[in-house]
Amino acid sequence: MNNSELFFNNLPLFIPLILLNIGLMITAVIHVLKHPKYRFGNQVFWLIVVVFFQFFGPVLYFVFGKGDEE
Repeated sequence: MNNSELFFNNLPLFIPLILLNIGLMITAVIHVLKHPKYRFGNQVFWLIVVVFFQFFGPVLYFVFGKGDEE
């Protein structure tokens, strides 16, 4: 069994994870673009982190990067 067969045989398990990942990334990108304050880094830095570090990038942004709302 090669990797593509494994992926397609387990596709019903991967679809919710893929949708969760995309939704989390879109939510984080929208938040980065709308809010000018960050605890660490700047807007470009957080966009790169959110987009290129798929699941962990948005989580890192919401835990460490998201600034306080005023």
